[in-house]
Amino acid sequence: MIVITQPNATEEQIQRIITRVREFGLEAQISRGASRVIIGVIGPEALLREKPIAAMAGVEAIVPVLKAYKLAGRDSRGASSVAIGNVRLGEHEDVVLICGPCSVESREQIQSIATIVKESGAKILRGGAFKPRTSPYSFQGLREEGLRFLAEARAKTGLPVVTEVMDPRDLAMIENYADCLQVGTRNMHNFSLLKEVGRSRLPVLLKRGFSATIYDLMMSAEYILNEGNSNVVLCERGIRTFETAARYTLDLSAVPILKSKTHLPVVVDPTHALGVREFVPQMALAAVAAGADALMIEVHDSPELAKSDGNQALTPEIFAELVPRLRAVAAAIGRAL
Repeated sequence: MIVITQPNATEEQIQRIITRVREFGLEAQISRGASRVIIGVIGPEALLREKPIAAMAGVEAIVPVLKAYKLAGRDSRGASSVAIGNVRLGEHEDVVLICGPCSVESREQIQSIATIVKESGAKILRGGAFKPRTSPYSFQGLREEGLRFLAEARAKTGLPVVTEVMDPRDLAMIENYADCLQVGTRNMHNFSLLKEVGRSRLPVLLKRGFSATIYDLMMSAEYILNEGNSNVVLCERGIRTFETAARYTLDLSAVPILKSKTHLPVVVDPTHALGVREFVPQMALAAVAAGADALMIEVHDSPELAKSDGNQALTPEIFAELVPRLRAVAAAIGRAL
């Protein structure tokens, strides 16, 4: 790290900083400018992060030299390929469609939708058995019964299953049914949950929090990776801005930025970002053009009867019409779908 002193730092304060750095077992390299002193601190990265040098009198700023996300960072390895069931996600793989309803509502519903999306080109089935809702009076999901229905739909169609985990206490049960654990936007900063899924045998789809920066998302992924689970997929699903025309603002710039910073696959969920059915296809096309490795799109055969988020789910007809257009965009950038 680099320690930058305040312009009015006294020589006594500067020497105290240097002394403290050396007491920590670190090396200090001093460069004196016209108004400030720059102290280069050299030593083990973990040791540097733990030392309260920034709290010392005379210190203006601490500038890290190494990235905090050493496991998620692209510098650590080449692009990752993550397997969800028998489907692989990554920048050297085909673009993958992850589709299904917001909520699992019944055995017949999830099996019908799974069949529909597979016939149109989806490779992975999504569906919520546990639903984090703004209101405690809204539909909360079918819980284990919903998980069983998802597993039955997988058996019928062959589509691997992605479903959300909200509580570490439910993790073992969900692992018995799912192929991938989704950590939703509300839990991106739930570090206890991140540690638990980091010890899971299943891959994790980590959604960006609606008030989180790209750096925040990377650091949440770091929690999972640090526990030993290397199979992490990042998902951009819209962030909260001053704009109110859509539910959130879909930050498609996050896709190339994440690609430059991390080796992890990147998914885009235009459904939750827009919250309005008519705009989802355009943003799905744009996400593929931006380089997304997969799209997560909600599809419901009767959106008007859906127990959650029916207004944003594509009908089977709209989805079927969208897939060939997605394939054309993927082909235009040298990828398949």
